[in-house]
Amino acid sequence: MTISAHDWTTRSAVDPAVFERWPDYRVTLVAADHVAPAALADVAERLLCEAHDVVRAQTLGEPDAHTARWHDAYRDFGIKPRVARPSVDALVRRAASDKGLPRINVLVDLYNAVSVLQRVPIGGEDLDRYQGPARLVLARGDELFHTTADGEVIIDHADLGEPVWVDDDGVTCRRWNWRQTTRTAISPSTVRVGFIIDSLDAPEHRGAERAAAQLADVLHDPQLRTIDRLSP
Repeated sequence: MTISAHDWTTRSAVDPAVFERWPDYRVTLVAADHVAPAALADVAERLLCEAHDVVRAQTLGEPDAHTARWHDAYRDFGIKPRVARPSVDALVRRAASDKGLPRINVLVDLYNAVSVLQRVPIGGEDLDRYQGPARLVLARGDELFHTTADGEVIIDHADLGEPVWVDDDGVTCRRWNWRQTTRTAISPSTVRVGFIIDSLDAPEHRGAERAAAQLADVLHDPQLRTIDRLSP
C-alpha cells in the first residue's frame, strides 16, 4: 500500500540497534504529496551550477569532517570507502570532475545539488512506488534489493549487518546511503516525493538542517520530521 507524505514522515522509524552503534546518527525526513517538477527545473539547474562552482573553487583533498565520519561508519560495518563511497562523497568527487554531476531528472538533480552544497547524504523516493513507512535497520541478509547490473534488472540482497533503508517490499537503499533501489526511484513523472537526509553529527548538524530547509522551501505543503536517539 502506498503512503501519504504525512504518514511517511510520522510513521517512519530507526531501529534502536542503529543508535546503539552510532549514537550521533539522526535523520530528517522531508516529503510532499503535490510536486510540480517542471516548475522546479530552473531552481534545480541554478543549484546544480552553484554546486559545481563551490566544489571547483576548492582543492579536492581530504574529505570534510562530516564525510570523514561517514567513512568511519562504513568501516564499522566492513566497507572500505574506496569500495563503496557514501553518496555525498561520490557526488562531490563527480562534481569536481570534468564530467560534473549527472543530469537525471529535475527532482534528482535538485536533491543531488543540495547534497553537494550542504555536504550531507540525501536520498529521494517516489512515494507512489513506496510501500509503507521507511525503516532504517541492520540487514538480516535476506531482504530483496531491486537494482541493475550491466544494464540488466536484477534482484540482489544486502549483506548481513549492513544498515539498510527498507519499506514493506524490501530494501530501498543499501549501505545506509550508498545505492538506492530502482523500484522506488524518482522518475520524470514523480509527483509525490520523500527525501531522507542522513547525519552523523547529532544533536546539531547545520548542513542537515540547511538541506532540509532548502528542500522544504521548494516543495508545496512539505512534511518534516527529525528522528534521533532522543525521539519518542
